[in-house]
Amino acid sequence: MAFTFLAQIPNTPVDDSPTVWRDNETGDLMVQGYRATGEDYALAAAAGSTPGHSTVVPDHETMVRLPASIIPALKAALG
Repeated sequence: MAFTFLAQIPNTPVDDSPTVWRDNETGDLMVQGYRATGEDYALAAAAGSTPGHSTVVPDHETMVRLPASIIPALKAALG
């Protein structure tokens, strides 16, 4: 299994670098981003989800925040 680097926030400092990779085998995206806060989780729950689904992020999942500045690089990488 191998990953392909797709994008990182522009002008990134050495240790503050939200990044996205693609799993070459599955096509999944691997995301390094800022840790979601309690407020982020509450706002996501208030925004809702697909009808019939819980609005709570389960323990086996997580939520990360990607800066808007990485979106153009992701669009270019994913074509």
